[in-house]
Amino acid sequence: MVIDDFLGPLMFVGALLLLSVGYPVAFSLGAVAIIFGFIGVGFGFFEPIFFQAIADRIFDIMAKYNLLAIPFFIFMGSMLEKTGIAERLLETMGILLGRLRGGLALAVVIVGALLAATTGVVAATVVAMGLISLPIMLRYGYNKQLAVGVIAASGTLGQIIPPSVVLVVLGDQLGISVGDLFIGSLIPGLMMAGAFGLHVLIVSFLKPDLAPPLPAEVREIGGKAIFKRVCSVMVPPLLLILFVLGSIFFGFAAATEAGAVGCVGAIILAAFNGKLTIKTLSDVCDATLQITSMVIFILLGSTAFSFIFQGLNGEHIMSTFLSSIPGGQIGFMTVSMLVVLLLGFFIDFFEIAFIVIPLFVPIAQQLGIDLVWYGVVLGANLQTSFLTPPFGFALFYLRGVAPPEVTTSDIYRGAIPFVILQLVVLLLIIIFPGIVSFLPSLATRSVG
Repeated sequence: MVIDDFLGPLMFVGALLLLSVGYPVAFSLGAVAIIFGFIGVGFGFFEPIFFQAIADRIFDIMAKYNLLAIPFFIFMGSMLEKTGIAERLLETMGILLGRLRGGLALAVVIVGALLAATTGVVAATVVAMGLISLPIMLRYGYNKQLAVGVIAASGTLGQIIPPSVVLVVLGDQLGISVGDLFIGSLIPGLMMAGAFGLHVLIVSFLKPDLAPPLPAEVREIGGKAIFKRVCSVMVPPLLLILFVLGSIFFGFAAATEAGAVGCVGAIILAAFNGKLTIKTLSDVCDATLQITSMVIFILLGSTAFSFIFQGLNGEHIMSTFLSSIPGGQIGFMTVSMLVVLLLGFFIDFFEIAFIVIPLFVPIAQQLGIDLVWYGVVLGANLQTSFLTPPFGFALFYLRGVAPPEVTTSDIYRGAIPFVILQLVVLLLIIIFPGIVSFLPSLATRSVG
């Protein structure tokens, strides 16, 4: 075995070691790339001019138009969250469904899906729902495990329900239309939310004491008052979401353009609610800048990493390994899904998307796998890994905002039924690809 046969895999070991000690992801990848780049030059695997190619590639990435969708959707979601629109949505939905057993938990699922369609960031959705809804659910006698489980599960919907930052990045890394990925993920995302809601209703019916209805004094509001509240609180954000997704579905706008329109719409909604202040705008811009900068720096570091990895023959080694997996499409899907699921326990989505997904794409193309379907399956898989104990990121986010009486064990136990539901929906998407391809085919016909 020649030295370049193990230098490529050794890069992954080095990156994982730096990540395990808490070093920032972008700088871990960049540092490993520089170190192994000098090693590659020293052993004569490539010329120093190779570093110029990395710089050229980074500038090409910075010029990608579709990456503009990332700050747009983050801004839109942050604006709706920081102006209190999300909190008022949950309160209104809770009042509407308060007569039902489990009505408040069902409201969490619905509002979680709506927040997912605006923020597209799991951390933001889980933290917001945990801060807003968990104290209310505990106050009205909800079982702790059911309450934390439904909040964490609903928060992960931001991985799969469009418009999602996750889907934007996946579309870029898979080399496919972000709009097609948005449309293809809509039915699977709604299936996830529907499965969560159905679970809440069944549990509430079988065990009424776990999710009691709200007290009469809380839910009884006059007909005119509740109608006015629905019109002012629920209808505007719903129209914004439908307008953004509808413009993509019917081909009026690309994902980037729809995101820009969504930003303007979110600002208008904030002004309409009297929440558009200089401080609010500053906070939203700050949050957008932080998250976008993190994503872009990881992208730049992973670009340098992948270039050096290719120069050290690492991509060829991985391609040979993946293409030699027995079972064709089934074998490749099994291995790639297991790798993504396990990595999702330990590292964030962006590292997986920028480092691992590019290794899978050529093999998927060789095997004739529909990349839009593959992207949706990856998104659903990552959503599951974000919720699975003991390492799911959503569980850590919720632990950070949960009150002391809610233990880590409660959070783990509450998440397990929803993990099973996610796996069932994921299996359905894999067995019946038409769940993903149906809406994109309609969109293609409508545009044609």
